[in-house]
Amino acid sequence: MKLKKQVPILTLSLLVLPAAAFAGGQGGIDSGDTAWLLMSTALVMLMTPGLAFFYGGMVRNKNVLGTIMHSFIILCVMSIVWVLWGYTLAFGTDIGGFVGGLEFLGLNGVGQGPAPLASTVPHLVFMMFQGMFAIITPALITGAFAERMKFSALILFTVLWATFVYSPICHWVWGGGWIGSKLGALDFAGGTVVHINSAVAAIVAALIIGKRKGYLEETIMPHNLPMTILGAALLWFGWFGFNAGSALASDGLASLAFVTTNTAAAAAALSWAFTEWAHRGKPTAFGAVSGAVAGLVGITPAAGFVSPLAAILIGLGAGVLCYMAVNLRPRIGYDDSLDVLGIHGAGGLWGALATGLFASTAVNPGGADGLFHGNPSLFLSQLVASLGTIAYSGVVTLAILKIVDRTVGLRVGEKDEVAGLDLSQHGETGYNF
Repeated sequence: MKLKKQVPILTLSLLVLPAAAFAGGQGGIDSGDTAWLLMSTALVMLMTPGLAFFYGGMVRNKNVLGTIMHSFIILCVMSIVWVLWGYTLAFGTDIGGFVGGLEFLGLNGVGQGPAPLASTVPHLVFMMFQGMFAIITPALITGAFAERMKFSALILFTVLWATFVYSPICHWVWGGGWIGSKLGALDFAGGTVVHINSAVAAIVAALIIGKRKGYLEETIMPHNLPMTILGAALLWFGWFGFNAGSALASDGLASLAFVTTNTAAAAAALSWAFTEWAHRGKPTAFGAVSGAVAGLVGITPAAGFVSPLAAILIGLGAGVLCYMAVNLRPRIGYDDSLDVLGIHGAGGLWGALATGLFASTAVNPGGADGLFHGNPSLFLSQLVASLGTIAYSGVVTLAILKIVDRTVGLRVGEKDEVAGLDLSQHGETGYNF
């Protein structure tokens, strides 16, 4: 057969896969587990619009729509990337501990039968749940370069970063790669995969793109704190799916993660507020909600491995440490616009290491004991996993940013930046009073 006749047939076979690829037996599927994971998937999806409001309220009003659009377009782009090739790179058959194989390309073989890594839920549901993590992770990065990145650059960066950074690191931890299967480090819901990973990419992006015009020379204030508070509330709500859903079943482990998630968020909000009160004389609403997010970040890797009392300590530590990290930014001078490094970097690293301190097989026999329960090797594994993630994410993100800059350019022009991203990138304004 000639090549020109083969191409339409190959294309059709990819777009219209056999029905058997999406069917499959229902043996072993548990309706309760499936219902909970479907609900958790929806909760995690809501976190990305929540993040859009959280970030949107923090920028100046001329950039509110552009900032919200970052999260919304990433939701759309990553939904397609994950189906086409992102999922298979993360959860395909392990290749050298580094990346997954291509057997699930275009969701080939991902059907209604049991998922390989979650035998009581359909493979399609597991895929979709993991896809929501793949969506919010690059969305988190956008807080570092808010108010100054080209929209075209954002789209290209997202596709490349998801392919060459997120999917491999996800495979390392959850897909059979070297961190989860060989090193034995614990990451219940994404301390390394989501938070450390995105924070490192964020600070690299902030340094490469450069500071906002007028940064540290003029006052740059959040334009709508109620919007930010609403976004934080939506994040807290969605985080129950993020963490408790990572049990992959409607069981006691999910209930533990649910409780530790709420407990750590509350503790961190209080510790941030009281630290700020002691330091600046007044506790702010902005600080309290930032603390809650810091606590949610900190508990993420530990949620299913520690007790509620340990969650309080993790939350208290996250609030104080992230407050300190955020306050270092203006002193050092780098422009991480919305403090991705200060909250997700500091909080994610603290959570990963705290898992190595507080994890206990008494609360989760499937985990491991940490340093405070007689096993110092787990703490070392957590440290190695964190450092490995930092190194890989930093180097590859830098390479991707250089590629994007040389193709479409990273930063808007000075006039466009002064006018604001809403007008210059989208031709509209957020408010018309």
